Amino acid sequence: MPVGRKRVERRRARKGWGEAGDQARPFLKWAGGKQQLLPAILDRLPERCATYYEPFIGGGAVFFALAARGAFRRAVLADRNADLVDAYLGVRDDVEGVIRRLARMQHNEKTYYKIRGKDPGDLSLAARAARIIYLNRTCYNGLFRVNSKGLFNVPFGRYKKPRILDRDNLRRVSRALRGVTIRVADFEDAVARAKSGDVVYFDPPYVPVSRTSSFTAYAKDAFGPDEQVRLAKLMRTLRDKRVYALLSNADVRVTRGLYHEFTLESVRARRAINSRPDRRGAVSELLVWTLPLDGPSLQSSSSPK
Repeated sequence: MPVGRKRVERRRARKGWGEAGDQARPFLKWAGGKQQLLPAILDRLPERCATYYEPFIGGGAVFFALAARGAFRRAVLADRNADLVDAYLGVRDDVEGVIRRLARMQHNEKTYYKIRGKDPGDLSLAARAARIIYLNRTCYNGLFRVNSKGLFNVPFGRYKKPRILDRDNLRRVSRALRGVTIRVADFEDAVARAKSGDVVYFDPPYVPVSRTSSFTAYAKDAFGPDEQVRLAKLMRTLRDKRVYALLSNADVRVTRGLYHEFTLESVRARRAINSRPDRRGAVSELLVWTLPLDGPSLQSSSSPK
């Protein structure tokens, strides 16, 4: 094999990308996951950056797409949801331990509530990660919801044969996460070191489209109006620091008011995860960014070099 090809293959193994079927994919189902919006998001992100920050990691669709393209030198992933962060850390640091535990978990209601009732503080990192993956794949409608004590409280789902364990993808995810900083952090703290040449993507809990549609309890402390205002102020701070930041949120009057001084674009996406079946389907979402692109976007660039 030529030296240049060997170098590419080593980079692919290190970054977790190769042929389309070999790329790491989100290993968790996530309400508001960005798989549907990926083309629109990638079209508005620079082709390359020094450090990529994602303070609301969720299902990680954008991160995995960027990792597949070798789009960053470093990455910082964060979230306020400690259970979610543990899932990423467990897969990164002990993927085989996570796989072994998932392989022993049976899909039935009794097992579900037994695993749900376990105290994460009594479990190893790999066991905590396996627990969250299992609950996520088998709970009602793939929701992630916690009560005021921070305990997962979604009921058992009625899936016939959910795919609880995907060994190959978990191993690809583990490779993609190598060398990535992953931590529990508030969004403002997570990007405190961002500077010109870096890229930030914000995918916060969305501003509710109506009084009855609010769903922000994916962490112990709900993400409410004050946090939305604080996030808008942070976008202005990043713009002033010449940091390229992209944000997605609900396309509603409140959001447009918060970000009226930025470039806004409405895009359509399908939503399959909602507690009410009649509210699944195509919805309008808003993309907001701080600076004009200086050079080609990820979507317009060629495949990984």
